Amino acid sequence: MSQDTHNKRLVGALELCDLPKLAINDLNIRVDTGATTSSLHVDNIDEFEKEGELWVSFDIHPDIHNVSKIVRREAKVVAQKKVKSSTATRERRYTIDTPIVMAGESWDIQLTLTDRSEMTYLMLLGREAMSGRFIVDPEHDYILTKPSS
Repeated sequence: MSQDTHNKRLVGALELCDLPKLAINDLNIRVDTGATTSSLHVDNIDEFEKEGELWVSFDIHPDIHNVSKIVRREAKVVAQKKVKSSTATRERRYTIDTPIVMAGESWDIQLTLTDRSEMTYLMLLGREAMSGRFIVDPEHDYILTKPSS
């Protein structure tokens, strides 16, 4: 094993995270080494300008068990990426920076905002967000974080 793997923590195919800036806690996420950038399911994206910069507002469902609960959030757009989705269609996505918290550790990640309503999980954690931090064991779920029963 190479030296740089010693400080990495083991994660499963599914984990939990908090996105404190977006007021989301205990979000079930799919850990996806096939995705470069992490992505989050949002609805009703609207662009607006704030102090000469591009921002977006959007709806999110912070509680996976109660999809009728919707909160409106806003974030500064740091980039617009052309992304090839799992269905091989290309789309332009807004990208935001936001802190993520997993197992008590916090760091900033980039998230693309997209419609994942056809997907089981509202968020994918991609390679960029995991880089230097995790080794993935796809055989197990919730290795680093434990869902409350």
